[in-house]
Amino acid sequence: MFVLVANLGSTSFKYRLFDMTSEKLLARGAVERIGSPISKATAQVGEQRQEREIHAPDHAVAVTLCLQQLVEMGALPSADQLAAIGFKAVHADGVSGVQLVTEEVLRAMEAFSDVAPAHNPPYIAAMRLLARELPHIPLVAAFETGFHETIPPENRFYAVPQEWYHQYGIRRWGFHGASHRYIAGRTAELLNNPAAKIISCHLGGSSSLCAIHNGKSLANSLGMSPQTGLPHNNRVGDFDPFALPVLMRRTGRSLEEILKDLASRSGLLGLCGSNDLRDIEARATNGDESAKLAIDVFVAAIRHYLGAYLLMMNGADAIVFTGGIGENSALIRSLVCRNLDWFGIYLDEEKNNTMRGEGTIHQPTSRVALWIMPTNEEIIVARQAADILSKRGVP
Repeated sequence: MFVLVANLGSTSFKYRLFDMTSEKLLARGAVERIGSPISKATAQVGEQRQEREIHAPDHAVAVTLCLQQLVEMGALPSADQLAAIGFKAVHADGVSGVQLVTEEVLRAMEAFSDVAPAHNPPYIAAMRLLARELPHIPLVAAFETGFHETIPPENRFYAVPQEWYHQYGIRRWGFHGASHRYIAGRTAELLNNPAAKIISCHLGGSSSLCAIHNGKSLANSLGMSPQTGLPHNNRVGDFDPFALPVLMRRTGRSLEEILKDLASRSGLLGLCGSNDLRDIEARATNGDESAKLAIDVFVAAIRHYLGAYLLMMNGADAIVFTGGIGENSALIRSLVCRNLDWFGIYLDEEKNNTMRGEGTIHQPTSRVALWIMPTNEEIIVARQAADILSKRGVP
């Protein structure tokens, strides 16, 4: 069974192709500048890399040309043998888990477009187009909220009238489900402990922490929307809603305008004018106070949730750093793990500064294992797509 996992932007399409009989990654690539007179298609099959200029006025044409390219390069026997396209979908009103993309699912996503404004609109538009233009290819949406369906009520409910939860879906949904699901499984495998207590720190352009026990999510720092929890690259993180009327009154701006700022001009960008942590670290090293503040606020938020999850689970077997920042920023890992000796957590600074890829960065005396672990959201989505197709009798 061949499954293509797609990551969609408004003018881009990135993908990975898997043979699910062995879960082998066959190819990866992208189509950029979709809708422009000239688009660029890039494909990597083993050591073979190919770039070509194409005309892709929309995502359906981009996918069709991408499949032709993969057949020509020998990654796919024929375009007809593609079993499905899987998507790491984000949010939908009353819909979670793994779903075949239908008009009903798309309408549920549309209902929460204002909750996930950076994610839902481009996915809805592309999914609807693909469903119309390529009806022979099943589309599967693996929602990021699915992994967090096991979160217990005390960690899911807001302290608001209960009918808001039951009638309107106001709750802590949790996101980054594919990443945290992968970290849960891989860490349990490495520790040889299916019941491990794991705190997964997915730190990147969008960040969240997840408390995991027995392979199940118990809490996630993201709540009703992907704008909550930790500060993100340009999204606010936790924020008091009663600040909104103050801002509206004093700026004369509408609620929609202020929400747009919170979703696109806040987070690290709002604190220091940059949303790239590499640049922020360099500026902080050179004495830039706003860059130092951005790092301090980010680290304080990570430690806030880390401490809460250590208390919730009565300790942890492993703390795992993943995502672009989690994997690559020795500084953030060092700051997060400082002065945690009361918990028996001891970072090895030399390992932390030199480790690349998957590996441990704790001292031998550390009670809690500290890991750097590249995540693999795409294989999770591919597995989920293959599973739902198999349940429906697709070979």
